[in-house]
Parts: sequence; C-alpha cells; structure tokens
Amino acid sequence: MTSETVPQQTATIPDRLAGRPLVLIGLMGAGKTTVGRKLAAMLDLPFRDSDAEIEAASRMTIPELFEAYGEPEFRALEARVIGRLAAEGPQVIATGGGAYMQEETRRMFAETAVTVWLKADIDTLLERVARRSNRPLLKTGDPREIMQRLIDIRYPVYAEADITVVTRNVKREVVAADIIEALDRFLEPETAR
Repeated sequence: MTSETVPQQTATIPDRLAGRPLVLIGLMGAGKTTVGRKLAAMLDLPFRDSDAEIEAASRMTIPELFEAYGEPEFRALEARVIGRLAAEGPQVIATGGGAYMQEETRRMFAETAVTVWLKADIDTLLERVARRSNRPLLKTGDPREIMQRLIDIRYPVYAEADITVVTRNVKREVVAADIIEALDRFLEPETAR
C-alpha cells in the first residue's frame, strides 16, 4: 500500500462500516490498544478500550477484579460492557484477550461488528507484556508456558475473526495501515471481488 492510497481508503472506510464498530481482538501484548488508538485516529473514529471501560464502570483495576471476583465474574462484566460499546456504532474498540473466547460475545460481534485479529508470535507477545505488571493471567506460573497455552487454546478461536493482521515489532502506524488495507479488501462490494 502506498502512502497516497491510505488517505483515500481511510476516507471511505467509516461509511463502508455501515454503522458497525471495528473490534480488535488478540492476546495480551498484541497491540490492540496502541494500534487501536492509531487506527482510530487514521480513520477519524472514536477509540474505546474495553478494559478501561470496565475499570471505570467497576471503579476497580482489572487485577483487582480478578482477585476479588474471579475470572467468571470478570468475564460476565466484560461481556456487558462490550455489548454496550458495540451498540454505540462506528468506533474502534480494543478488547481484552479473553473477551472473544466467550461464545455469546463472538456471536454478538458476528452480527454487529467487524472483527480484526491482531496475531503475534510468542516472542513478540512476551517482550511486550514484560513491560507491564498488570497481567493477572501471567502471575500464576511461568509466563512463556502460560502464553503458549493461551496461544494453543485461543488462536483457533481468534481465527474466526473477519480479518487477521499479523502484528510484529514495527511502528503502530505500519500495523494500522495493514489493517486499513485489509479492511478495504474486506469491505469491497461482492460485485467488485
């Protein structure tokens, strides 16, 4: 994709989303928030981070929620918050790594959103998550083993997303441009394909 085509594509994508939000899924460290912010700016759409929305709604951090209520209760709250966000129309939403694993959430996204899986290899993910200490799922053992287990379980489910974009150690602008290019192809009218 050339730099001249990105502005042309970005101008039409919000309209071509037809009222649907763009939802970024993937494991922790895939870049959903950092790339999501850049993507939203490039598309001139609002950006929402579901984890930040959950923390605001509950007045607790994600690690505090996990510790106080456990993962099942956290996932129920997450599903309610994501459902509310998805109903608010065109925007870029970054979700937590486990959100898409919930069947009801996947079904809701299939009906109301365009999903983009930010796929990364284990070394990229581990390098990125090492920079932050608020990853409750990584605090229960060896981070590499836990991350590999999450990859084995979640990647086959993430593969159901509408679009897959490989994220790697490049500037977030590059990955956002990759998403725009993939979106442009995905949103083409059937007759143009």
